Amino acid sequence: MRAVTVVDGRVEVREHPTPEPGAGEVRVRVTGAGINRADLLQRAGFYPAPPGTPADIPGLEFAGTIDAVGAGVDDLAVGVAVFGVVGGGGQSELLVTRADHCARVPDGLDLVAMGGVPETFVTAHDALVTIAGLTAGEWVLVHAVGSGVGTSAVQLAKAMGARVVGTTRTAAKLERGSELGLDHGIVVPTTSDGALDIGALAAEVRDVTGGGAHVTLELVGGAYVEADVAAAAMRGRIVLVGTLAGGRAQLDVLSTMQRRLAIHGTMLRSRSATEKAAATAAFARDVVPLLASGSIKPIVDKVLPLSNATQGYDLVASDATYGKVILTPSP
Repeated sequence: MRAVTVVDGRVEVREHPTPEPGAGEVRVRVTGAGINRADLLQRAGFYPAPPGTPADIPGLEFAGTIDAVGAGVDDLAVGVAVFGVVGGGGQSELLVTRADHCARVPDGLDLVAMGGVPETFVTAHDALVTIAGLTAGEWVLVHAVGSGVGTSAVQLAKAMGARVVGTTRTAAKLERGSELGLDHGIVVPTTSDGALDIGALAAEVRDVTGGGAHVTLELVGGAYVEADVAAAAMRGRIVLVGTLAGGRAQLDVLSTMQRRLAIHGTMLRSRSATEKAAATAAFARDVVPLLASGSIKPIVDKVLPLSNATQGYDLVASDATYGKVILTPSP
């Protein structure tokens, strides 16, 4: 089978042995597989695949059709369309994964586009709902709102009756975000030396929300975390997901204590198989019906063949995309 392969800091398509499903597993013929920033890190040699997944085939999400099942799999069969998250191996013609890490794709949905759904929507749902306990009427602050997880988070929050403030460095992305229900967009303010203006950002969030964000989805990291603390409402919940701006920040301990803030860290890829199964089940329960009804949808910037993987990776790295870049094994 053909698969995107990490070789000395670059990606190329190579032939690999066809994987066989074991007990409790299924083999999926992949139709679409999104590119995520974690894949860029793996390409650069900084984010190795967890044990039990292909060491040199990236790809954390997939959509496709089951073409073989292992022993003990009773609820899925050959020919069923599924999507899900994996520790690696998604950017290939075939992959093997646990059956309980798959969710059924509703009839009528585009399988290529669905290949850009699981990682972003599972991450957003897990952070907003499972971890932060978002409720209707609350304000959500989403950084990098034009990213895959950002566009997913806006849609999920609005579907739950929440209100959303989003930030980005590009005004055009805010205009597109308004089409998804974004209540207020902020072009990230900077100081004279180009650094994030923490005080200005926090002040605008507090002003728009009338007291601060109840839930913050932190996809950027670095100094943005300091702004999150300053912009949080009483008993606000901050969920740390990404570190594009760096993995360190200064914490205002007194403000965190005074407003009784909760700061949570999360990482999907390194979770146990049981935890991933639980996240998949929550996704199937809460998110898949919204996809089926058309209430939410994947935002796709570009679809490319596997052979153009390098172009896809460079597009994601450019930060110029809105939504997902998806690879498809189809010619």
